[in-house]
Amino acid sequence: MKKALLAAALMSAGVVAHAQSSVTLYGRLDAGVAYMNGIGAGSDALGRATHGTSQVQLESGYWGTSLWGMKGVEDLGAGNKALFQLEGSFSTATGQGPGGGGLFNRWATVGMANDNYGTLLLGRELFISNGIWDFDPFGQSNWSSASMVRGRNWPQSSNNISYQSPKFYGFDVYGQYSFSNATSWNGNGTTSQGREDGLQLTYTSSLFQIRGLYDEIRNPINGRLNGDPTITDASTGQTGGPFTASREYTVMANVFLGPFKVQGGYQAIRTSGMNGAFTLPGQPTTLDHEWGGVTWQATPAAALIAAVYHVNANNGGGNATLYTVGGSYNLSKRTLLDLQVATVRNSKSANFGLNANGPGLGADTGNPLPGHSQTGVYAGIQHSF
Repeated sequence: MKKALLAAALMSAGVVAHAQSSVTLYGRLDAGVAYMNGIGAGSDALGRATHGTSQVQLESGYWGTSLWGMKGVEDLGAGNKALFQLEGSFSTATGQGPGGGGLFNRWATVGMANDNYGTLLLGRELFISNGIWDFDPFGQSNWSSASMVRGRNWPQSSNNISYQSPKFYGFDVYGQYSFSNATSWNGNGTTSQGREDGLQLTYTSSLFQIRGLYDEIRNPINGRLNGDPTITDASTGQTGGPFTASREYTVMANVFLGPFKVQGGYQAIRTSGMNGAFTLPGQPTTLDHEWGGVTWQATPAAALIAAVYHVNANNGGGNATLYTVGGSYNLSKRTLLDLQVATVRNSKSANFGLNANGPGLGADTGNPLPGHSQTGVYAGIQHSF
């Protein structure tokens, strides 16, 4: 009898081990004070926009999005796992969530993983263009590469199927395909998202890392690779063009030199079917965007960063250059202080600002007037759990 009970106990233990699972709750809180000048939000006696307005604000997510989430894994045996992840953003300044984006506006996925064959996920994810994060000296903070393309690089994607391969001789592949869920494959105005997809190939060694990335975002109104510059998207504030619907070709590199990391990239952003000269400022049909920078890990706790970002827009969109320096100091493994100083210099017809806003003018955008510069200083604290 004892032997039978022992055998049953051992069998039960084996089943529990086989189906072992875990759930992790995690998050990040980011807040700080930002000063920014050169905002074209004032007006003269005739009601015309004037340059020079400044503001000081308590902001959330400038150094990194404030977020919380949970993820889980269940071991199915034979190297197979079932996975899920739920993640949403919020503001530490107001306590508010993402609003129309939903509770889990960043991640809501379920899928399978295998040690030898990779990971397959279904649901809502950060769009593949967020892969620029690894090669941006400021990690796509609020004043970095996203500023020069008005947020084109950091959207989320619904109705998504993604695949991440294992590493093979230093190479790995990641791909996404997002359905429009409309009656027309690319989108026809019946759903809030057009078809989106992308593919990236990465090679990593101890000395350097290289990534090539292609992606496209279709206009949900007509399924095309362009946006109507006269229509403003109420959820994003964007007014079409290459900033909302386009193809993106990107090549990037990291070079690891002891305490120094040198990073750079080039993006060609292209539309199709956009003709004519747009009268709104900052409404080109193509963009060429490049950047470079260096991070110096001066001590295990302190890092200094310097970077330059440049964009050239056709069709009278002009060009702009963002110069920025900053750094962080880790008080612990989970808490850091951060500081950034940045300035944008615009050509005569460009009105790119520090924040990744749409091309409009006024207090709601924070952009400078065309041809004017904008400068800002940010200091904050970030805690992860």
